[in-house]
Amino acid sequence: MEAANTTTFSSLSAFVKGKRKESGLTQQSLADKAGVGLRFIRELERDKPSLRMDKVNQVLMLFGHELGPVPINRKKLINNPIPDL
Repeated sequence: MEAANTTTFSSLSAFVKGKRKESGLTQQSLADKAGVGLRFIRELERDKPSLRMDKVNQVLMLFGHELGPVPINRKKLINNPIPDL
């Protein structure tokens, strides 16, 4: 019996970087396959706060995922309030 992949990721950047490494891809090869620039992959893996969702989805599609709403951990929100923009 094959073990299920139970890897959990703490952020989008950790997910992309982890999946890229699991797949044996360099940042450049991931960028090429996703049709985005190397700079975009670097910014995505570094948690840049403002990224184009369509481009993020181009990358995530390679790993069988897409962006979507995620429930908020209320305890985390209370302890780390949203900063004023």
